[in-house]
Amino acid sequence: MRRSFRTSVLSFEPDEIIFLGDYFDGGPYLSDKEWKESLDRFQHVFDQSQRASKSRLTDIPVHYLSGNHDIGYSGFHSHRPQVVERYNKVFGESNYRLKIGNVDFIAVNAQTLDGAVEGKLTSASWDFIQNVSAETNPLPRVLLTHIPLYRADNIPCGAHRSSPIINQRISIGGPGFEGIMYQNYLSEQTSRRILELIKPILVLSGHDHDQCTLSHSAPNGAVIEHTVGTFSWQQGNLYPSFMLLSVSALSSSPTTNQEGVVTSHLCFLPMQTHIYLYASLFVITLVLLLSWPTNGVDVLYHFRNLIEFAVTVVGTKSKSGMKEKDEDANYEYEMVWDAEGAMHLIRKGYSKVSSGGSGEVRPTGRGTAVVRPAAKKQTIEESDTSCLVIDSDTSFEQIPRAQRMVKGKTRYIVRRLIRTLGHITVLAAFNVPLYIMLLFKDWT
Repeated sequence: MRRSFRTSVLSFEPDEIIFLGDYFDGGPYLSDKEWKESLDRFQHVFDQSQRASKSRLTDIPVHYLSGNHDIGYSGFHSHRPQVVERYNKVFGESNYRLKIGNVDFIAVNAQTLDGAVEGKLTSASWDFIQNVSAETNPLPRVLLTHIPLYRADNIPCGAHRSSPIINQRISIGGPGFEGIMYQNYLSEQTSRRILELIKPILVLSGHDHDQCTLSHSAPNGAVIEHTVGTFSWQQGNLYPSFMLLSVSALSSSPTTNQEGVVTSHLCFLPMQTHIYLYASLFVITLVLLLSWPTNGVDVLYHFRNLIEFAVTVVGTKSKSGMKEKDEDANYEYEMVWDAEGAMHLIRKGYSKVSSGGSGEVRPTGRGTAVVRPAAKKQTIEESDTSCLVIDSDTSFEQIPRAQRMVKGKTRYIVRRLIRTLGHITVLAAFNVPLYIMLLFKDWT
């Protein structure tokens, strides 16, 4: 995550960064020592000191939204108020407003909104929302809430969601922990009320670990909510993501046309299994290149040998057929009648007998036996005799040994350099396009 944050998020050089909650794992139940260790890890992962581009002289302002894994729900707050105090001391208040350009970002502590009205934190959250609602001539608003607004069961979440839809689930604490201990979404009544009071043009939420985009009906018209998926690969989302917002600096109000005031683009991190696949292919490619023969594999040479072998086989079969045909042409057939009056053709045998150097063919009588003289075999054997002549004037030993070694080393180094450049070319040509395709879900 540290590398992903540095190379993907920080490379955009954003003006502001907003985290939508859940920075700890079981934060409300951690001891102070465990909580401090988790905090150090979080700050290390999202550190800006090693960002890819350092064109800014100061760090990018960062704002935080509390999540249920950070402070818990309303049923937990009355028994352990120090959990909220511990969080606020490091990350700031849970309810706040932030002006970026000419847009107001309203952050609310969603874990308290469905709690008992008499609860201290619940009343503080609703008082904050009422104060925001009472303003006249407000700027366009974007609502920030860790827990998404109410949605009907099994409602489609758009094309970017990769996991099954999660339906509403609310858990109420038992004796001693009165109040909500867990909920997937805000209640329908709370969601309707907050849309009426805040009148946002856009809602951004988290908590669900996966992307979801849907529309809510509100008094001021339809409002789009983007539930941004987790940034971590360990939370069940195949494609972790973050959202890039562009905010207009032009002055406007909720009564004017809001198109183009805030534009959003969902950005994805690479699929983790694709990273493992790429790493495996890279290792396989590297092993093949390192184990490749020094002189390479002459594909054309082997292909040429294969063609010559095929031509030889075809030629041998052709000559064999011609020979059998010629031998059959050297025979004559004699008609013979047996005792029953049936006629039979008997092939006469012939032999090429050399008499006085002539090649006269003489019959050897009935049957298929052929007498072949030994002289022809002897002639063939003599013709097969060969002689190897070595010219002693060009002896290999006359070449100086040092000269041969220098030439051999030079030739070896040149071959290795050419081989190395070839390996680098193959590695780049094979892996770079694959890396691009596997690492970017929306690379087109």
